[in-house]
Amino acid sequence: MWKQIRDREAAKIRPDSFANRIKSNRIAQLQLSNYKDIATPHKGAINSLQIDLTEGRYLLSAASDASVAVYDVQRATDYDAGGLISRHKCIFVVDKQHELGHKYSISSAIWYPVDTGLFVTGSYDHHINVWDTNTTQVVMNFKMPGKVYRTAMSSLATSHMLIAAGTEDVQVRLCDIASGAFAHTLSGHRDGVMTAEWSTSSEWVLITGGCDGAIRFWDIRRAGCFLVLDQSRTQLGTRPPILKRSMMTKETKSRAAQRKLANGSGSKHSPIGRVPAKGHAKQRLHPGLLSSQDRATAHYGAVTGLKITEDSMYLLSAGSDSRLRLWDIESGCDTLVNFETLRLQSSKPIQLATTPDSAFVFVPCMRSVKVFDMWSGNTRTTFRGHYECVNSCWFSVDDQELYTGGNDRQILVWSPARLITDELNEGPAEDQDNWSN
Repeated sequence: MWKQIRDREAAKIRPDSFANRIKSNRIAQLQLSNYKDIATPHKGAINSLQIDLTEGRYLLSAASDASVAVYDVQRATDYDAGGLISRHKCIFVVDKQHELGHKYSISSAIWYPVDTGLFVTGSYDHHINVWDTNTTQVVMNFKMPGKVYRTAMSSLATSHMLIAAGTEDVQVRLCDIASGAFAHTLSGHRDGVMTAEWSTSSEWVLITGGCDGAIRFWDIRRAGCFLVLDQSRTQLGTRPPILKRSMMTKETKSRAAQRKLANGSGSKHSPIGRVPAKGHAKQRLHPGLLSSQDRATAHYGAVTGLKITEDSMYLLSAGSDSRLRLWDIESGCDTLVNFETLRLQSSKPIQLATTPDSAFVFVPCMRSVKVFDMWSGNTRTTFRGHYECVNSCWFSVDDQELYTGGNDRQILVWSPARLITDELNEGPAEDQDNWSN
């Protein structure tokens, strides 16, 4: 550590590289926190967790007892064990006793991406509620045709305020907060839609996973999906780095230019087997609309979890077939990363989490959370602390902490290692000079 600090002071390493090294070291030391405790008011299984995307301070949790709660994870409510353990109680909780609260299990709770003034909940009571955080009142309600499994909002969106809703109905519905009505529906799945995820590179691209085993990519500005992932389409290894790819592209272009000069530039040669289009260029059909590819499946069973990487190049998917797959989004192929044996829940959606550099993925595996190396599939470590099945994971980018919620009604915090003896030796800083008595 001190060597890295000296190298940073001497400008031998860049500031961003130094920060990434520190974060990687902290992530590698994750363990059950011995200095932070979340006191949950829930009386049912924790189904959803999310820390707000603006301040990175407020944790939102939803449970099967139809309650939702908000916690301040940076400022403790009180302290235990002589001030060594910070206890974080909920700032407020909304349950079924609320006049407009949900009546059945809340399956999904998400923050409004722009600020913490609103949050959205989806429930098995067929309703999606938009809440005002300050007044804890429902400002908007959407009636859905069935149980709501997952809700999602784009963190990049500047042109729309849409909530993508996956329900037990075959259609994906887009709810518009601006107008309070349904924008439109996306048809293609043949069974309920269990999970949904917005792209991290485009505000118009939505990814959904259904109980029919299909993962579909949608451009919400156009009709029909433009890509359906097929588990039979594979490619070995990951994509080459951007620099290497650019060099390969330059070599390809230079070879093509050489061939053109050899063949003569006066005549145009049309590729073999290609019939020139008459008039306007013919538009190629979307792969998702072709009958052969429209029925493709990504998993043998329901798709229970999706997580897209920060660079939007790869997609992780989990299924009720207890398989975890890593997809190359550009090619739509399975990268054949062999994740070690795992056992996943099959009856409800699970919430995956990744580190910002996409080096590790956190996967709820029954009563434990497995940490996999993203590119090799090897198990880095296994977190055990819950007494029942784990449903959700959320990784805090600001603090490099992992939050997990399970059927045991507990929210556990996994933090970088910190010795209690060090805190005892430090003590409070005294405000005095060296020559005071």
